[in-house]
Amino acid sequence: MSETAATAVRKGLSGRKAEAARNDGIILAAAREVFLADPSAPIAAVAERAGVGISALYRRYSSKEVLLGTLCLDGLRRYNAEAEAALDNPDDWQALVEFLDRVVAADVHSLTVRLAGTFTPGPEFMPEVQHSAELNEQILARARRSGRLRAGVTVADLGLVLEACASVALPDAARAAELRRRVLTLLVDGLATAGELPGPAPEPGEFAHRWRSGGPA
Repeated sequence: MSETAATAVRKGLSGRKAEAARNDGIILAAAREVFLADPSAPIAAVAERAGVGISALYRRYSSKEVLLGTLCLDGLRRYNAEAEAALDNPDDWQALVEFLDRVVAADVHSLTVRLAGTFTPGPEFMPEVQHSAELNEQILARARRSGRLRAGVTVADLGLVLEACASVALPDAARAAELRRRVLTLLVDGLATAGELPGPAPEPGEFAHRWRSGGPA
């Protein structure tokens, strides 16, 4: 095979890979919409929303559980990417504010909370989970260093803030996003105020039970 022909073959493979990646993106976007609305929806609903045949979907994802796991892992990686981007902010307090703002805007917390317990996480989750924990600690340590963080706030409290924002759900996605930003602003003010917080902070793993509820509905 000539060098020119080999180059053409490589470009052809690259094109097919790019097309496959685009198709995966379409399927995952459709799956996000379908399962955020109803985690018990059949995988056929995803194929219909994505505009692909059910056989084409099964060639990429062998079961609903595999698709749910892929979707949630994708959300976890997005969460980590937003945290890493926020850590680039040189202002210690604004790094925390930017982190919360980015995660709420990406709406990855809605996804992970909604899908918790609908599939069994595989070993590929653990490195991302550990990385999330490290990033969260870095962000909180910098917020403490700024001198603006309320005493007693823990990493688990940041999870509560994100869950509170994710709980705002409306048929109009744009309006829901506006209200989540409004809620976040109110909660960020609470992170910076003085005074003791009522009750103990969430214990490590206190919410882990929802990931042990079994396979997909």
